[in-house]
Amino acid sequence: MLDEKMNKIQVAGVPPDYFNAEGQLWGMPIFNWKRMKADNYSWWLNRLKKNMELFDLLRVDHFRAFSSYWQVPAGNENAIDGTWEKGPGIQFFETIKAGLGKLPFIAEDLGEIDQDVEDLIKQVKLPGMKVLQFAFGEDLASSAHNPHNFDSTDCVVYSGTHDNNTVLGWFKEEADHALHKRISDYTGITVTEKNINTVIIRLCYASIARLAIIPIQDVLGLDENARMNVPGTSSENWSWKLNSELLNKKVSNWLSFQTELYGRV
Repeated sequence: MLDEKMNKIQVAGVPPDYFNAEGQLWGMPIFNWKRMKADNYSWWLNRLKKNMELFDLLRVDHFRAFSSYWQVPAGNENAIDGTWEKGPGIQFFETIKAGLGKLPFIAEDLGEIDQDVEDLIKQVKLPGMKVLQFAFGEDLASSAHNPHNFDSTDCVVYSGTHDNNTVLGWFKEEADHALHKRISDYTGITVTEKNINTVIIRLCYASIARLAIIPIQDVLGLDENARMNVPGTSSENWSWKLNSELLNKKVSNWLSFQTELYGRV
């Protein structure tokens, strides 16, 4: 969505929420969905085919935008004064499936999700995401992110994502005493900074989710200094690097044991 001089008309973002009072203003231009539909989404199809040469499985970020997305006039300083616009919906995925033969996707179904989004996920039949850092709030008993509430194996569970703090950083910097207690009550283990990573990882591995994804920072028990990204910020992100010496035999053996113990291959 650009004008004749290639200037952005509308930009992407999300409305204000619990984490960001001014929303998130991502700044990239909105896709021209009408034009993309006219040529059967060839740009998307080519992009996805290239990605499938590199990866086994793709996470479709901000899946809800395929149902409806938040657009903000270019030039605005925040994402408050935006509007919800209708996304391409099921027809997009039908076209992509016809081109790829399958839909090797995980749906990033986090954030503000309404019934239309849930219906689209069911129509497309994609696994959604469960993130254990979201599981232990005051709504612990009913939280969809808690393993006892996983309603099928057709989901992917994470200790945290690239947008989260590391598990240890979250436990130290963001989780209060009440949350610590809820984790302890839920697991029957007194959680501390020393064992929080193994507790959370084992919950992921023991769950019925068909796939468990653990960021390497959590496998290694690293703190907030190893965080990958802070949503809503545009500097000092994606700069963390892994020292290969940290991937030693002890780590390998522990991961191998957990994989065998919980029947994950």
